[in-house]
Amino acid sequence: MTTSTMLVPGPVIDETARLVREQYVFPEIAEQVAGLLRQRLAEGAYDIDSAEELAHLVTADLQSVNGDRHLRLKHHADPVSPQQGAATLAAMRRDFDASLGGAPLVQLLDGGIAVVELAPMLFPLEWAAEPLAAALTLASRAEALIVDLRANRGGDPDTVAFVCSHLLDQRTHLNTMHWRSGERIEQSWSQPHVPGARFGGSKPLYVLSSASSFSAAEELAYNLQQLGRAVVVGERTRGGAHPCKGWTVHPHLEVTVPMGRAVNPVSGTNWEGIGVQPDIPCAAADALDQAHALALAQLAD
Repeated sequence: MTTSTMLVPGPVIDETARLVREQYVFPEIAEQVAGLLRQRLAEGAYDIDSAEELAHLVTADLQSVNGDRHLRLKHHADPVSPQQGAATLAAMRRDFDASLGGAPLVQLLDGGIAVVELAPMLFPLEWAAEPLAAALTLASRAEALIVDLRANRGGDPDTVAFVCSHLLDQRTHLNTMHWRSGERIEQSWSQPHVPGARFGGSKPLYVLSSASSFSAAEELAYNLQQLGRAVVVGERTRGGAHPCKGWTVHPHLEVTVPMGRAVNPVSGTNWEGIGVQPDIPCAAADALDQAHALALAQLAD
């Protein structure tokens, strides 16, 4: 661990390689990636004094073996805590406070169709349950619902299950996480009861996606699509299905390492590397108008 803001690449790379080797979900890939980092360090590829530039170079190398977009070295402009996960949590808290708790827009469109935007993240459930329940309860009386995930870059799988619970009628198996640590398997289910009113599982539901939608946002879209509950409208998403944790390896650098993989109970696979394929492909900018028109037509039937 580097203890000052001066950048010495060697210790950063050594610690990053160690964390990848010990934590990454696929052990064989982990060995390849760690070996590549050490090779690149020996070649002098990281002989630079800019933490931001090092983050770009190392992230490109981390993702070069299997394209895992959760595997990265993130640069933070402000110094971050050395405590595990603290850098990500502090950044999330700022976004949470600035986005009405992750539900910045609830709107009623013509025809009794509601829009709930969930952005920029699906925040930890202990923070987000109250604002999300309020937004979803407000929209629960609508004739149809559009959930806008176009600007959502991920978040907490428990929050995904919480949102799904408002959009289904009964307890439903949503996803299974396979963790490297202890070869542990953990199922995710919707909840039998929700705070506030439930939109439920029978009224028309559309989910908007973009090429920026990532991680937990993709899980939300994928879960509802695979269950036949929602029509996904917009662009193919970024393709990140491996939940990760972050470790500070320098006061301005945090390595995030995926530790598990998702397996959907319907498809038997996930969206890693390929993204969620929309049912109605269109430009993200046009997705809301498209979904509104589809909802109006469905209600007219």
